[in-house]
Amino acid sequence: MDTEASPEPIRFDTKIAVLLRADLEPWQRLNVTSFLVSGLGTQLPEVIGEPYEDADDVPYLPMFRQPVMVFEAAKETLTTAHARALSRALPRAVFTSDLFATGNDRDNRAAVRAVPTADLDLVGLAVYGPRNAVDKVVKGARMHP
Repeated sequence: MDTEASPEPIRFDTKIAVLLRADLEPWQRLNVTSFLVSGLGTQLPEVIGEPYEDADDVPYLPMFRQPVMVFEAAKETLTTAHARALSRALPRAVFTSDLFATGNDRDNRAAVRAVPTADLDLVGLAVYGPRNAVDKVVKGARMHP
């Protein structure tokens, strides 16, 4: 039996949250989540941990240093969450329904660019920031089952 005390759990003062529209198909949920979190890692280096390595010294890419909390909500809650993220100036990524019809980054960006903020048909939102601010953004949503 290991008599060494377990280290204290790591607590983060920040949070990564993904909010998905509840009416998405399972494949869409996975696709949207993947795309959304990729945006956070490219612009916020502090969310990325150290590279991994197995016992045979085989290297692996680094990943987020903290959990990604995934929520779901109705379209209206997602729209409200987006407005809250904007008003708090939190780093965010969006995925709109138009992106399901595109097949590359250039067309994705053009599809978002063509629509005014208030008219975006959001199906997903990723947000990062202080835990309490992110909690306020996703208020009204529930944890993804």
